[in-house]
Amino acid sequence: MKPLNPFIIAALIIGMVGCSSAPPPASQSRYSQQHDSIPSRLPTPEELVEPEPRFEPPSRQGNRSYSLFGNTWHILESSHNYVEEGVASWYGEKFHGHLTSNGETYDMYAMSAAHKTLPLPTYVRVTNLANQKSVVVRVNDRGPFHSNRIIDLSYVAAYKLDMLQSGTARVRIEALQPNQDNAALATPSPIQYQEIAQFYIQVHAGSDLARLRSEAERLQHFYQVPATTQENNGLYRVVLGPLAEPQSNELLQQLRRAGYPDAFRVPIPPSEPSGQ
Repeated sequence: MKPLNPFIIAALIIGMVGCSSAPPPASQSRYSQQHDSIPSRLPTPEELVEPEPRFEPPSRQGNRSYSLFGNTWHILESSHNYVEEGVASWYGEKFHGHLTSNGETYDMYAMSAAHKTLPLPTYVRVTNLANQKSVVVRVNDRGPFHSNRIIDLSYVAAYKLDMLQSGTARVRIEALQPNQDNAALATPSPIQYQEIAQFYIQVHAGSDLARLRSEAERLQHFYQVPATTQENNGLYRVVLGPLAEPQSNELLQQLRRAGYPDAFRVPIPPSEPSGQ
């Protein structure tokens, strides 16, 4: 019998491997892998660049209390002065390309992380206490749900902390606040209200006053400008300000880029006292 061509044998082997590693039916798991795994390549220099903290509004998803595995977690109102020490782990190939808790797509080559209770998103510095290496990451996911772990890092963040081999590391987490101070956008002096045009920026409207008040508090924290709820034709609206003409337009563009495309400015009549 004529022996098989080596290239044919190789092709058959590849085909068998591909069949054996096919993902399970969607009814069994949302992931194509049963267990997490390390990626097939190392990060590039560009992927090792850490994000610069910036003001972002709270994500529309992932910022409500939730229950899982018999436990309930309540989201922190603020990340100011947040410091925590404990065990960090990391997650990689299995979760790559799937949605995070705030609706983004998990990228194991991005400087991101998962935390059980920090507001989404929050920027934190994570320091490996064994070697003092640190990295800045953007928290956009929930987890880890092991009782002895406090943060789940992306593959690239774990790589930079030199904790891939051990799998876990004892770390310190410090929440970071952006350098930009949007409080400067608000016009501070009541005298100026009469001299230049003033605006509120309306972000939300509805009938659930408690929810809107909570949203106003979060926006005020993230943007560092006054945020209140106002009654309007039987409903309530969330507004930021008052702000002057150029500053209000600047903040409006920030909001629209950050996921509030329907935000708009509301002129304040000269006779209306600000902060009403």
